[in-house]
Amino acid sequence: MMRKGWSFWQGYVVLLALAVVVKAESPYRFFDWNVTYGDIFPLGVRQQGILINGQFPGPDIYSVTNDNLIINVQNNLDEPFLLSWNGLQQRRNSYEDGVYGTTCPIPPGKNFTYILQVKDQIGSFFYFPSLAFHKAAGGFGGIRVLSRPRIPVPFPDPAGDFTLLIGDWFKNDHRQLKAMLDGGHKLPFPDGILINGHGPNGASFTVEQDDERQLVFIFLTGKTYRFRISNVGLQNSLNFRIQCHKMKLVEVEGTHTVQTIYESLDVHVGQSYSVLVTMDQAAQDFYIVASTRFTDNILSTTATLHYSNSNKAVSGPIPAGPTDQIDWSLNQARSIRTNLTASGPRPNPQGSYHYGLINITRTIKLVSSAAQVNGKQRYAVNSVSFVPTDTPLKLADYFKIGGVFRVGSIPDNPTGQNMYLDTSVMGADYRAFVEIVFENHENIVQTWHIDGYAFWVVGMNGGVWTPNSREEYNLRDAVSRSTTQVYPKSWTAIYMALDNVGMWNVRSEFWARQYLGQQFYLRVYTPVNSLRDEYLIPKNALLCGKAQGRSTRPL
Repeated sequence: MMRKGWSFWQGYVVLLALAVVVKAESPYRFFDWNVTYGDIFPLGVRQQGILINGQFPGPDIYSVTNDNLIINVQNNLDEPFLLSWNGLQQRRNSYEDGVYGTTCPIPPGKNFTYILQVKDQIGSFFYFPSLAFHKAAGGFGGIRVLSRPRIPVPFPDPAGDFTLLIGDWFKNDHRQLKAMLDGGHKLPFPDGILINGHGPNGASFTVEQDDERQLVFIFLTGKTYRFRISNVGLQNSLNFRIQCHKMKLVEVEGTHTVQTIYESLDVHVGQSYSVLVTMDQAAQDFYIVASTRFTDNILSTTATLHYSNSNKAVSGPIPAGPTDQIDWSLNQARSIRTNLTASGPRPNPQGSYHYGLINITRTIKLVSSAAQVNGKQRYAVNSVSFVPTDTPLKLADYFKIGGVFRVGSIPDNPTGQNMYLDTSVMGADYRAFVEIVFENHENIVQTWHIDGYAFWVVGMNGGVWTPNSREEYNLRDAVSRSTTQVYPKSWTAIYMALDNVGMWNVRSEFWARQYLGQQFYLRVYTPVNSLRDEYLIPKNALLCGKAQGRSTRPL
């Protein structure tokens, strides 16, 4: 809803800005968010959290394909702030991506209005604060993009739709965590796991059974609910499960999937999944569980699945999940495939785009690493540890400001040289079709995200990738998503059609590693200056660094 007290001129400015991206037939939704600090107690101790409209986590965004989201963010923190939109592709509009390489921070006491369009997208995503180490204090929330009414969905409407934000959590203040990293140190192991901002037994989800179930116990049908699960944590993969209930996977980050049944699901940091769960058990309460994967010390937490006619509280042992089994997780990942006959955001089947028949124009191999630079812990991609500049790269590109970054400052392949610091930007041609190989030589699970895009996860396996590894690729129904895991001492390969001009962040979702340099920007460029390929800079764009004092466009 539009904020009370908005003047005519404020509304007029927003509507003018809308004209850049909104077609006459595209609905738009207004949101007004007040970002503040507030006391939270997720693990039983008082902490300073980041709240949106007094909420932790923040409010869900509900939208429909092609909706325009007008989100006014008032920063009432005492430091600059930005929100980014994990999985929203910002078609032709990387200015609104909300990371420091594209968007100037919102100063304390000021506001900024994001103008986003969920163009040709459906699915489950989330937003989060992208600056400093704010993500460790909250400020995140779920995003739902529903299909348009005339577009068929490959399952009946569920009886209800829940957002579950799971993630690891520290009792330390976000400033303390940032100070540890700035001092060149690694973070300690997290203190717990949260579900929707709550620690053990704190969150509850109420569901109903069909009336008929009261009559004939042998036919356990029950109502079916949708659960949208996102790992918004800082570093750990989590296994998710619901006591005595099976989960039917139906969607992953905007792609309708083959509807496979799982008893538990690995959700790596930064990833989102949608499952259908049928309430086919006796009337009582059940555990919802999230626990860490691939850690020596297993952290877990619980929430409650509450049947509305329950006559019994949760009971029995908390259902156990997998712990350190890499092969189990790898096999599950390979089983997640695109539903080729289902419609996506458009009526044509998802399988109508035959990615496996397109010629690769370029292969990029990205190897992550950890090392000390100048006596401090840093992380890198192809030996380059990213350092930000005072001017967002997208603004420097638009205004043609020299000396901010250099295209090609990160190589396509690992060089083997010692780690070094740079503002790493990789150039790429618009409409190229690229193969990207993520290679992980370490003993941890890595997760990688690419803003502005969804890509096909065509292969993953242990060892070192070679051209012969292509023989293992799934070139028919690989899942399309924006965040993928890379297992220890393993590789993951993706195909990506570079159809979205802009400056796009490629980052580790292991947040301390991202903060200490394990990221870079992919500049997808075309020499054609056309609104068909990229929108103009927003009229209300904040200007900072070397772009300060320049002009966007007249209001």
